[in-house]
Amino acid sequence: MSSSRIVAVIGATGQQGLSVIRKVLKDKTFTPRALTRDPSSATSKHIQEQGAEVVKADTRDKASLVDALRGSEALFVVTLSGYPPYSADKPSEITIGKNIVDAAKEAGVKFIVLSSGPGLTKLTGGKYSKVTFYDDKAQVEEYLKVSGILNASLHLGTFTENMWTQGTLKKNETGALTFSVPCFKATEINGFTWVGHDVGEATLALLKNYETKSDDISGRAYPVVTANISHGEFAAIISKVLGKEVTFITAPPTGHPNYDQMFQAAAEYQGFYFSTPVPNPELAGLGAKFGTIEEFVQTEIKKRFSD
Repeated sequence: MSSSRIVAVIGATGQQGLSVIRKVLKDKTFTPRALTRDPSSATSKHIQEQGAEVVKADTRDKASLVDALRGSEALFVVTLSGYPPYSADKPSEITIGKNIVDAAKEAGVKFIVLSSGPGLTKLTGGKYSKVTFYDDKAQVEEYLKVSGILNASLHLGTFTENMWTQGTLKKNETGALTFSVPCFKATEINGFTWVGHDVGEATLALLKNYETKSDDISGRAYPVVTANISHGEFAAIISKVLGKEVTFITAPPTGHPNYDQMFQAAAEYQGFYFSTPVPNPELAGLGAKFGTIEEFVQTEIKKRFSD
């Protein structure tokens, strides 16, 4: 039997939303409700078959959000980055984020988990001021904190899944593998997040504790980092598991200031979360069981890149 405690998920068909839905379905304390513009999509149908509710909603339309969120106890939110010029059909991430928070408040949602990140303009004293998708998320996070809704934010590192979704890990002409990221040297530290595993773990831990530990949880930002390691070390782990050569090379800049400054800032600031122990002891103390980079490679890389 499905739980009567509903957790709505915005961004339900993406990597983060699916991580949350899978974990919530497995745990059974809550029933996930996926909010999507297209309930007829293949992904929407698949998660419905797995036991999630699927409801049509548009983040640009507050009324549709209020209707879709009614009856939800909690909400997981990931917003997508956009670039100007903005319009009613293409609002900014800040506008969409505030729209979601306002709709959740009107619908009576008690707790929100927001996928966010550090504002890099503030963090770097203005040195890296063009990374709007970090700064915009930080503005939404601040808006949420003063909304009157209990809340927590997750700050994620570089997605490990970028190896196949963005092609950062590829076979070269000799059959060996090349791991390539702009701006980073092989020895420079980055923070990596196994999104498919650890975002769901962190979110569920917060959902199961927000009522009894609201004074400790609400208003906090939690780094979710699977490993703080160099790209060269990551390449060596993959090489050991696969039994083949894996080389890291520094890719050329992308030519887009948003992305290049993001990579430059991450390289300079050691992936932003180097001071946070791995696994995050605060989330682990709430019951989150995080994966390791070695487990990620065994589970996800081996099946995709072994001969």
